[in-house]
Amino acid sequence: MRLIINSFLLFLFTYHSTFAQQPNDVYVDPSGIMRWGETKEEVRGFGVNYTVPFAYAYRVAKQLNVNPEQAIDNDVYHFSRLGFDLYRVHVWDTEISDTLGNLLENEHLKLLDYALTKMKTRGMKFVLTPIAYWGNGWPEKDEKTPGFSRKYGKAACLTNPEAIKAQQNYLYQFLNHVNPYTGVAYKNEPDLIAFEISNEPQHGGSTSDVTAFINGMVASMRKTGCKKPVFYNISHSIHLAQGYFDANIDGGTFQWYPTGLQAKHEIMGNLLPNVDDYKIPFAANPRFKKMAKIVYEFDAADVGRSYIYPAMARSFRTAGMQLATHFAYDPTYFAYANTEYDTHYMNLIYTPQKALSLKIASEVFHRVPLYKDYGKFPANIAFGDFKVSYAQDLAEMVTKDKFIYTNNTTTKPANAGALEHVSGSGNSAVVKYEGTGAYFLDKLENGVWRLEVLPDAIWIEDPFGYNSLDKKLAVINWRTWPMSVQLPDLRNNFEITPLNAGNHNAALKSRNNAFNIAPGAYLLVKKGAKTKFHASTQWKNMTLGEFVAPAATLTQTYVLHTPIPEASAGRELDVNVQIVSLQQPEQAQIKILGKNGKSMAFELVRKKGYHYSSQIPAADLGEGTIQYTIVVKEKGVEKHYPAAQKNTANEGENELSFRTNIVPKSSNIAIFNAAKDHQKLLRPYSKTSRISVKENGISELSITPEKAEAYAMRFNFKEKIAGRSADLSGKKNLVLYGRALSQKACEVQIALISTDGSVFGKKVDIEPKDGAYQISLNALKNAEFISLPRPYPGFLPYSLQTTPDNASFNIDQIETLQLSFLPVETVHQNQKSISGIAVERVVLE
Repeated sequence: MRLIINSFLLFLFTYHSTFAQQPNDVYVDPSGIMRWGETKEEVRGFGVNYTVPFAYAYRVAKQLNVNPEQAIDNDVYHFSRLGFDLYRVHVWDTEISDTLGNLLENEHLKLLDYALTKMKTRGMKFVLTPIAYWGNGWPEKDEKTPGFSRKYGKAACLTNPEAIKAQQNYLYQFLNHVNPYTGVAYKNEPDLIAFEISNEPQHGGSTSDVTAFINGMVASMRKTGCKKPVFYNISHSIHLAQGYFDANIDGGTFQWYPTGLQAKHEIMGNLLPNVDDYKIPFAANPRFKKMAKIVYEFDAADVGRSYIYPAMARSFRTAGMQLATHFAYDPTYFAYANTEYDTHYMNLIYTPQKALSLKIASEVFHRVPLYKDYGKFPANIAFGDFKVSYAQDLAEMVTKDKFIYTNNTTTKPANAGALEHVSGSGNSAVVKYEGTGAYFLDKLENGVWRLEVLPDAIWIEDPFGYNSLDKKLAVINWRTWPMSVQLPDLRNNFEITPLNAGNHNAALKSRNNAFNIAPGAYLLVKKGAKTKFHASTQWKNMTLGEFVAPAATLTQTYVLHTPIPEASAGRELDVNVQIVSLQQPEQAQIKILGKNGKSMAFELVRKKGYHYSSQIPAADLGEGTIQYTIVVKEKGVEKHYPAAQKNTANEGENELSFRTNIVPKSSNIAIFNAAKDHQKLLRPYSKTSRISVKENGISELSITPEKAEAYAMRFNFKEKIAGRSADLSGKKNLVLYGRALSQKACEVQIALISTDGSVFGKKVDIEPKDGAYQISLNALKNAEFISLPRPYPGFLPYSLQTTPDNASFNIDQIETLQLSFLPVETVHQNQKSISGIAVERVVLE
């Protein structure tokens, strides 16, 4: 192994030392566009942040006895499958420097060099941010690292003369550092597009102070002879933006977290309005117009769906962004636990649909023209070769030769015979597959394709909660599933041959385009065709036999089911269940526990993959609370869930069960209940807000904003009312039960948001006494969509107009409650105070 590595390094050194001499450094033209030195073409790139060489990810590798180099190899292969051609990292300077800013040649720096080299071999470019200012602890405590950032901290690093001197020294040495795997210094690395000086500096002082600080850093970098563009973060401390514009930098870096951070649960609802426009407040500044623009970090945090990333990429391109890197790709070896940044979750194996959405977003960056404007939501959900759909949880791209989709789609490529690449999840006109993993089809030559199928990943818990390495959020199952491939190039029957090492599945033939497939890489060859391709063939930036996936971790059966809280009497009850098992169960049933000791059983029918459903007849559902279990029979043994999953073996009436309340059709529909729903309410944090129980036993949520400015909150009730949706049309009024917290009335707008993002609401005065404040649904008018959770950076718009002028309210489409108000400001004994409202519940009557 050592000889192989040494030979590999010698090859890279020779190859890249030669390549480094090519004059292809990026430059910024007078209109603020980065271009390649040789071709003058616009620079475009899209990829991820990734942290294995440093901090927590590095420590976890050591803790789990994982080889970091092998982990990097595995993940970088997946980057290539997702079409990423850009990498960015804020280097943990605190781990590779001393207090004077001297660069430390240690394992962290060596791993960074290794990662960059492996990415180069896959055709990726880089943006490096040498200074992070962070400690290395998150999400744990910081270690006693040797660097200047630990000694001084971020604030002092921006003002203390000794800290500034250390940073300048460090930057000079960092740019001069020679990657031992390539023999090329960072300042000369042809695949390194640009440097961003530091990560999220938050300046105080004056604009001239900011300019002087930046210019000092740039001077130390230019002293190395480096001519690459130098960027600085200008999305923080924007009141000092002129200080950035006056500095000797070539461009500005931006971030976008349009759904906030750290919700501690998955955020639901249509979030396309949140990403409709990346509006930069100083876009018209003449100096800013001459600066290049890149995105160093972005994510729709706490969102588990797959439709949103291409829309973000579109908005970035409209705003003039040339590069963007998602934050952050989870290293596969601990992605099962999502512990590095639990508000984010991205990995090809564990979040296949989200990863495919990023693959499409990369295509957006490379295909959508800079500054191209596609209009406003909802008119822009289809743009160019792309489409996003909240209702279908779908993002897709369809071109003459590529078809990429994140979920089931009915779209048909214009000419399937012209396709050269297909990747997706679920079913399409080209591929039908029952597993949950992503798959990739690549045309190698006429009649010959490579198929890659990844194993199933199933979330068994909300991945955006409070996580730890001891808590398993997702499991991997290597299960064989039916697949069909409808490609004219392969015709009806073709041969399927395993490619990857360790794939012991026998070669087989398709029958009418259908076959059973296990995870792995395969060669699909038209019947009668001959081919030169084999496992060791190099093709583009990969070897055909490459395949990376973790071993199976599914060791027990999981029954994943959230009971409908409330359902209407006189109507059938649909019960949908995921039964995640190593093999298909022999039988699955719903067992309703009768009050008289008798029980009723209803078969659960497998619909696709792990998904089962049953319909309980209306005649078998009386009013009141029904209790039921899900019975799964495997190897002749029946287990009752949820008890079996909780390791509880109680029998009879004491057995753990699921519950649904069956209520009359005429009863009110609760769309928010403070006691049950407050934890999933999206709202700005307020330390004085609290949930409390009143003397009558009813809970109320008190919201007292900390500032006398507009305050809003939102709750998605789609799942809460799923069993009452047929009764919506009979409701006439929207009623809030609550009170004002001051001695004055507080004006509150109560609004309902539909699945298409349209908003209808009305204002009502809430008095300082408990009451039922009623609004006729007929009185609801077009209202603004409040951007919640509040985004980062904070300069992005607070409210948006998402409802077309000619739109009308449709109660059958509602899914979200939005409350907004201006707090009441009072003066008592010369002391100002701010008061808000208390809400018990909101219902439809």
